[in-house]
Amino acid sequence: MRIAPEMITIDCADPQALAAWWAEALRVEDTQDYDGFVVLAATPLVLGFQRVPEPKPGKNRMHIDFSSPDRPADVERLAKLGATVLGEQSMQGMTWTVLKDPEGNEFCLADAGGH
Repeated sequence: MRIAPEMITIDCADPQALAAWWAEALRVEDTQDYDGFVVLAATPLVLGFQRVPEPKPGKNRMHIDFSSPDRPADVERLAKLGATVLGEQSMQGMTWTVLKDPEGNEFCLADAGGH
């Protein structure tokens, strides 16, 4: 039997607000709230948001990489929604932008087909 990924869960202070932000960022409408644990079905990726009492301690040890056919336009759109742009990186034909969501969780947005 093989282990298969099912969901990525993000610890946060306000699961409903952060899930709503990600739903708008990813243009997804399918969210479900299970008494404070919010699930966002962003096919093929499922994101979970759970409340934790402590603040984020520092840089994420793991993050999610997304891609876009128009990365610059989507970076601008995400920034207008409240993301923080941390910088742009490139290597061997790949370009991506590092961002933070409103609670400080890092993620990357790459040019589609760049991996």
